[in-house]
Amino acid sequence: MRVVVQNDINRAHGGRGNKGRRTGVRGALAALTLAAVVSGCTQPGAEKAVPPAHGAQPLHAPPARALDSYATKLRAAYAARVAAAKRWGLAKVPLQAPPAPAHKPEITARKGFEVDDQEELNLPPVFTTIPTKQKIVFLTIDDGEEKDPAFLRMMSDLKIPYTAFLSNYLVKDDYGYFRKMQAEGHTVNNHSLTHPYLPGLSYAEQKREICGMQDIMKKQFGKAPTVFRPPYGNYNHDTLVAAKSCGIKYAPIWDEEVYVDHWEYREDDQELHPGDIVLTHFRGRADWKGTMVDDMRRFLGKVTAEGYAVARLEDYL
Repeated sequence: MRVVVQNDINRAHGGRGNKGRRTGVRGALAALTLAAVVSGCTQPGAEKAVPPAHGAQPLHAPPARALDSYATKLRAAYAARVAAAKRWGLAKVPLQAPPAPAHKPEITARKGFEVDDQEELNLPPVFTTIPTKQKIVFLTIDDGEEKDPAFLRMMSDLKIPYTAFLSNYLVKDDYGYFRKMQAEGHTVNNHSLTHPYLPGLSYAEQKREICGMQDIMKKQFGKAPTVFRPPYGNYNHDTLVAAKSCGIKYAPIWDEEVYVDHWEYREDDQELHPGDIVLTHFRGRADWKGTMVDDMRRFLGKVTAEGYAVARLEDYL
């Protein structure tokens, strides 16, 4: 569509006076407006809108009220985490882990940690790290000697997932404490009946240690676990064969261990890595120079400062 300039309008009206020109301008503009509406264009090069295909449904944006409600919930959840971090003396708010993977990674025995016939017998793999590129680590806690109520409150407030590996001789006086953990969504797993050095036992004795704990855990928690950690991280071929016969599928150990006053590392680089399994223990002032809450401050302080979130181990198994 051609835009008519003033001179065109003047010529169209034969050079009439100002009043005539003004009237002509108004008439010409009206004609231009009508032409634009009829032609469907508003500027040079504009194209006529393409109508939707027959039967197509119009798109609807989510209701503003629903979006506002969701945003409000996110702000409230973050504010709660900020308050919890401050309440428990953390320098930074712990990072949130990503959603559990839709497709779980393949878990195999760490190189050098296999036993004879590992693959042929499909024995539970011993591993220290979950294969992932995400900046996540996994918190695991062993034995069950210390039963600190403040620890339960802290981890509940901060929404930090963890996995407990329990030995019957240390937890039998208060299984209720660990049922509270389970009710919060944390997983309780097998760490043997009496925490012995398993490679020093016969196959039958090892099986009794592992299967006996399976039976107790099924009674106490409603089901037997499929994850077992050998005491001290020590095992042999008989350990894994016995574990498999008791229903165990995985035998994770650890890549780092955190204490109330320091960290220890398996790798020479002395660093955290994506997917690392971190070990600590249910211990208090009787054994350490601090409480489990102090221990968690050290753990969370380091992983958060280095940009790691704490994920749930069983989500990846």
